[in-house]
Amino acid sequence: MNKPHYRAAAAALLLSVLPSASYAEETGEAMFASICAACHGDKGVGIEGLAPPLVDPALWQTLGDKAPLYIAGVMAGGMSGKITANGIDYIGLVMPTQAEHGADALAAIAAYVLKDLNGLAAGPSTATVEAALKTPPTHKELRATRKGE
Repeated sequence: MNKPHYRAAAAALLLSVLPSASYAEETGEAMFASICAACHGDKGVGIEGLAPPLVDPALWQTLGDKAPLYIAGVMAGGMSGKITANGIDYIGLVMPTQAEHGADALAAIAAYVLKDLNGLAAGPSTATVEAALKTPPTHKELRATRKGE
């Protein structure tokens, strides 16, 4: 028998038993810590000069019913341009899209941000995130939503 076939079979077997790179068993908090905290700070408190705080109950309450759509849109399409958070301007920084993490993970992270960190009733559904991933809002649209327009 040919040794390369044994190697290929062994590799296939090994790959089938290794854990996948799935977020299925991680919480929104754990995913936030591994994906978002490097820029938005531990527990979403923000890092001045880098990324705004996500703990901003006044913003999320002002957005009201639009909060889940807004956060889904930002995660799906990224964000750039000037925004102001807690009186601090964040200018010229770009948050890249987080689409590679998938709708389920992004919905769990958004729920953590909105519910756990800001006390809102709900985060976006997976369907809302999927819709945002299919057709992300523009950064201009997101900034306008943030300003209440």
